[in-house]
Amino acid sequence: MGTESIEASFLSIFALISFFIFLLVSKFAHKIKAGALLDNDFSKPQAFHDTPVTRSGGIAAIISLSIFFYIYYLLYSEVLYNYIFISYSVFIVGFLDDLRINIKPLNRLIIMLLLLFTFIYILPIKILNIDIPFLIYLMSNHMFSSIFVLLCFLFVINGANLIDGFNGLLTINLIIINIILAYINMSNENLEFSILIISQIIILLSFLLFNFPNAKIFLGDSGAYTMGALAGLNTIITNNLNPEISSFFFCTLLFYLFFEVFFSFLRKLSQNKSPIYPDDNHLHMLSYYKISDIYGKNKGNYLNSIIINLFYFILITPGLYLMFDPQLSRYWFFILLIIYLIIYSRLYSFTKN
Repeated sequence: MGTESIEASFLSIFALISFFIFLLVSKFAHKIKAGALLDNDFSKPQAFHDTPVTRSGGIAAIISLSIFFYIYYLLYSEVLYNYIFISYSVFIVGFLDDLRINIKPLNRLIIMLLLLFTFIYILPIKILNIDIPFLIYLMSNHMFSSIFVLLCFLFVINGANLIDGFNGLLTINLIIINIILAYINMSNENLEFSILIISQIIILLSFLLFNFPNAKIFLGDSGAYTMGALAGLNTIITNNLNPEISSFFFCTLLFYLFFEVFFSFLRKLSQNKSPIYPDDNHLHMLSYYKISDIYGKNKGNYLNSIIINLFYFILITPGLYLMFDPQLSRYWFFILLIIYLIIYSRLYSFTKN
């Protein structure tokens, strides 16, 4: 049996394992800490469900990842230290919130900051391919490089958590991102790394079966942090392994997660609001209000996810054809930011006036 056949068999078996893990967790997670993981807040704008739903997707994801890491070690004799430390650290931070352990948002951010910086600095995790000339010199400094990578992770992780809440919105977005990254790496014969990305796609698809269109399970903060962090790490490594591709293409790929956080931060400051506390003026909330007015609250929830991700895919598609041209990739990235602002402005005027 050839290597590719063994890997295909492994992924098929892993898909079954992942599915059953999500099935079991969705059935029994309500027993954890007397139902602490149950989401029974029906007053939230995106709370279309009328029965408690468990926020245990992160538990199923981390169990599936742990099994994959072990089997990956058996296959390739390699311990994925960067993936293990990053995924477990952000999972723990998110899981504390899922258990309703009262940690202020600022304190939670500080804990995540310290954990991530420690692992980024020690492992180390670096961005080797970058298209901004003055940053190339600065990135040779280990401290600056670690802080820069930390900021990248924070934007992606918090962006993932920010857009999580509608069935399939974050999950479909991460699936699209990871499929593109897997395709790039398979095309350039980075097969072992492609297996790692495909395993995450399998986990996301397993979760989606229980979350879309009607939810039997939510990712929770632990799941959103974990899968968002891994998407960020996948992107950094893909960028490093494929230096012929413009780093601005990878910015384009993550622009929705990144810019949602960046724009939200500036918007709240301009409105004299705390940037670390949530509100209902995010793009995905504004689009939901518009869609639910037409199709109703229940359909509006999952239609919102489909429509946003369809627009996202359409907008990043030109970037796939421009990825080998740093100049055009840079222009397209900034065009996407302008398109985002135009769409946000129109939706805001529709819903707030």
